[in-house]
Amino acid sequence: MQLSRCIVALALLLAGGLPAAAQDVKTLQKDMIGQWELATTDRSKTCVVTLKGDATPQGFKLELEPSCATALPYTKDIAAWSIKGLGDIVRLQNAGGDAVIDFTEVESGIFEGLRTNEGVYILQNLAAARSLAKSMDQMIGDWSMVRGNGQVICGLTLTNTDAGNDNFQVFLKPKCDPAIAAFNPALWRLEHGQMLLMSAKGETWQFEADDNAQWRRVPDSADPLMMLRDQ
Repeated sequence: MQLSRCIVALALLLAGGLPAAAQDVKTLQKDMIGQWELATTDRSKTCVVTLKGDATPQGFKLELEPSCATALPYTKDIAAWSIKGLGDIVRLQNAGGDAVIDFTEVESGIFEGLRTNEGVYILQNLAAARSLAKSMDQMIGDWSMVRGNGQVICGLTLTNTDAGNDNFQVFLKPKCDPAIAAFNPALWRLEHGQMLLMSAKGETWQFEADDNAQWRRVPDSADPLMMLRDQ
């Protein structure tokens, strides 16, 4: 009798879980339809993938722009896409349904996939990826750190030299204020609308944009610190 009750309880639990799982799969399928950028982590090689809702025997249809095969040779094997796992894996697959690369969501609208002996690839909404690229292009170059009274206390150069983990190299110019020199930022990146400067010691300074040419350190202080793009 006890065993029978356990079996019934398990059946009810599984039955209760199925609709939510099915809903998650259908929600992700719907959210994925559209244009995506498939790229290396530094975006030095990119490919536009259009995911469609039309069913195939193995999954759903997709289109790859013609330059994909040159930029990312493994994409020549991609014939369809599907949702796998518990509705949390986006699979780009070959004609037989086998994975060419599997992606999981690491941030809202950003997916990561790993190919053995090749590295990590990013799948991101095309419009968001191009917006980020435009923002990155606007950031690269020479900047000045300025106190609230307008005094320039340091110069630095933001580069697009990849330093791993979505970070890029930054270099200080000579004769910086001692506080800036002690911080000695080595890396920078854009994250959730903020610009982050990071030291080799693991310290991070956060800046938010007043406009495209001026960023203010947050949280604000009585003696604010700003970054201004050099003209």
